[in-house]
Amino acid sequence: MSGSSIHRPPAPGVLSERALHLFRLLVERYIAEGQPVGSRTLAREANLTLSPATIRNVMADLEDLGLIHAPHTSAGRVPTVLGYRLFVDSIMTMRAPSAGEVERIHGDLEREADVQRLLLKTSDMLSEITRLASVVMIPRVEQRALRQVEFLPLSDNRVLAILIFNEREVQNRIIQTARAYSASELEQAANYLNQAFAGRDLLQVREDLLREMARNRAELDRHMQAAIEMAEKALVAEKSGDEYVVSGQTNLMAINDLSNIDKLRQIFEAFNQKRDILHLLDQAVNAHGVQIFIGEESGYDVLSDYSVVTAPYGSEDRVIGVLGVIGPTRMPYERVVPLVDLTAKVLGAALKTLT
Repeated sequence: MSGSSIHRPPAPGVLSERALHLFRLLVERYIAEGQPVGSRTLAREANLTLSPATIRNVMADLEDLGLIHAPHTSAGRVPTVLGYRLFVDSIMTMRAPSAGEVERIHGDLEREADVQRLLLKTSDMLSEITRLASVVMIPRVEQRALRQVEFLPLSDNRVLAILIFNEREVQNRIIQTARAYSASELEQAANYLNQAFAGRDLLQVREDLLREMARNRAELDRHMQAAIEMAEKALVAEKSGDEYVVSGQTNLMAINDLSNIDKLRQIFEAFNQKRDILHLLDQAVNAHGVQIFIGEESGYDVLSDYSVVTAPYGSEDRVIGVLGVIGPTRMPYERVVPLVDLTAKVLGAALKTLT
């Protein structure tokens, strides 16, 4: 469940049982209330016969280890990124989703028959349940196989391209061409593309077509020119699919420690520009299971005050995308992680029935 942390926290065994107990209480209290936690608060909640002075000494040790720090001049302490990492990797106890949450996730996702609506519904539902921002990567087109293409002439130099991917996914696109093509030319172009590329991965099809297009077009016969133009407009120009749908950004505005207007503006711009968040999701695609990126672990300044919890979705042997939530570093990980994991599994199963 680790993210891309450069520094690793100390092993739990380095801390005494008492120190671990107090550290856990501090993290849980701070996650719940968002206020720095002082030694007197811990003394009340620890159910240990410890003096405030002893607790202060333990907190000083935790601070020396880089697990907690004092914000500004506050007498209380809050977890650091390193502290959260120790907490999520070694200390926290997962909280299983409630029966109502499980029913909502299955009910919302298993009844949807359209892929795009399913992804939107997944993002909306996940943000509502977690009360955080959610992102769902659109499945990668590179992992779709081209089965068949057909081209039909329309008026005004337009062509209807019918594309069949995998077993049942059909897309219709109207493309604008450089000149008018006859039905016979379009049939020859489709026959060529079907013979050359049917059944092959779409990414490989694109690369091969781009190589053909890079050749001197004067060397291509009229029949090949038609095939290349049709493919260029219908396939190569298609978006890579490495985009995502996002929901619940306004949930971040309600969180006290994320209410700084400049920080909110920066994260909203990141959602719109998509680049940094997509790079982070790409890392999660290539990893196994749930990933947690805490603050600076993401490697992106705009996310330094946030945590990102992601899980891949797809079938058992093929990951086709990633979904996750973005929220404060003090998010309730023990609740959010199982919700993200379950949603990814249900989405993967739902998509399997549609493709």
